[in-house]
Amino acid sequence: MLKESYPYYLASEACYANTNLDVTNKYTGEVATQVAIADADTIDKAIAAAEAAQPAMTAMAPYERQAVLEHCVKRFQERADELAQALCIEAGKPIKDAKGEVSRLIDTFKIAAEESVRINGEVVNLEISAKAKGYQGMTKKVPIGPCSFISPFNFPLNLAAHKVAPAIAAGCTFVLKPASRTPIGALIIGEVLAETALPKGAFSILPCSRDGADLFTTDERLKLLSFTGSPDVGWALKAKAGKKPVVLELGGNAACIVDEDADLDDAIERIIIGAYYQSGQSCISVQRLLVHSAIYDDFKARFVEKVKSLVSGDPSSEDTFIGPMISEGEAERLHDWIIDAEKAGGKILCGGTRDGAMLDATVMEGVPKDCDASAEEAFGPLSVLYSFDSYEEALDEVNNSRYGLQAGVFTRDIYKAHKAWNELDVGGVVIGDVPSWRVDNMPYGGVKDSGLGREGIRYAIEDMSETRLMVLRTPQ
Repeated sequence: MLKESYPYYLASEACYANTNLDVTNKYTGEVATQVAIADADTIDKAIAAAEAAQPAMTAMAPYERQAVLEHCVKRFQERADELAQALCIEAGKPIKDAKGEVSRLIDTFKIAAEESVRINGEVVNLEISAKAKGYQGMTKKVPIGPCSFISPFNFPLNLAAHKVAPAIAAGCTFVLKPASRTPIGALIIGEVLAETALPKGAFSILPCSRDGADLFTTDERLKLLSFTGSPDVGWALKAKAGKKPVVLELGGNAACIVDEDADLDDAIERIIIGAYYQSGQSCISVQRLLVHSAIYDDFKARFVEKVKSLVSGDPSSEDTFIGPMISEGEAERLHDWIIDAEKAGGKILCGGTRDGAMLDATVMEGVPKDCDASAEEAFGPLSVLYSFDSYEEALDEVNNSRYGLQAGVFTRDIYKAHKAWNELDVGGVVIGDVPSWRVDNMPYGGVKDSGLGREGIRYAIEDMSETRLMVLRTPQ
């Protein structure tokens, strides 16, 4: 069960400043708990504390940072059930998906603990001409400085972890703004961090209104901004961020190709998960399905039958596959897209009905490609079927999007696999599986409107570090 109220964390300390933010049970709509919310003055104090704590954070030895991360792993394992229940309530996430996200939280901190003691430099050969004889270079990685993190509602634990854990490993202080709809997971992370030997002021975790959060983006004391969320918001933040580097993970409308040689039983099983796990509210949820015309009718019949069998309802039930969307407004928005696509000539093969925040798992075909249901990010339980005759046509259709996060390709032809890897304009190509597949040490991110930079612990540490060169001259 959730606590009656939660503090925010200012300069490493719990602060029960108010109870101004209601956090609802996304299935029942009832207020589940209340959370302290930060104002602009509090955010300013948090940034000042992060700046002041940075020298002490930089001075921590790698094994000391590792010990912090290992403590977090231990405590998250001990509190796994609590974390999963919190996710189920605040995000409406089916409990099986919630437990899976807790396991990824633990994995992410484990990986960061391992990487924290292998952040290395190199020896650089500078003797490239006679005038450089006797000179040698050495590099090391140093923390970039205080970081600003903004995380989204759909993975409140793991996407916060993908910012927090590498920052600790790299030796960076940070301020984190969790999504106001789902702040509890991040605040529990803060509760655990407060138990560690991090320098006072090294972190702040501050739920706040979007309007009051400008300092997370504009303040020059912050040396990196990492944002995960919608493209419109992300690109607007980048424009306001000033000189600091920016990492953006902005989602997409992921496509999946099913070629004529695919194992249909395997492909359908994986695509069901890829399209509808956690009610489709994932940046890499399967949205556009491109199926070879030779197998299209067979695939469609079997796929629709499977989708119809998915259990919707109370996310706390182990049997539930489809829970509520994050809000009734979001469910209404996607339902409107489905109706608009149907009016434009698309056909609803199953689903298409809504009850409050619950939207049935929906499959459509024949949707015009300029409809929002195909062209934009659905971020809900919707997949749209298309057939293709040639593999090149399918590749072109995957690229026919302003997004480019990940794509999936079901083929057994190694040459086609490499062709997809070479030609698809996306951040990652997954062969033999859905674009929704991810583990937490891989480089993850997109191109085009899907963002800039890469998550994945080692790659995030790189973003949060700077290369410092020393040149050593030996007199001749």
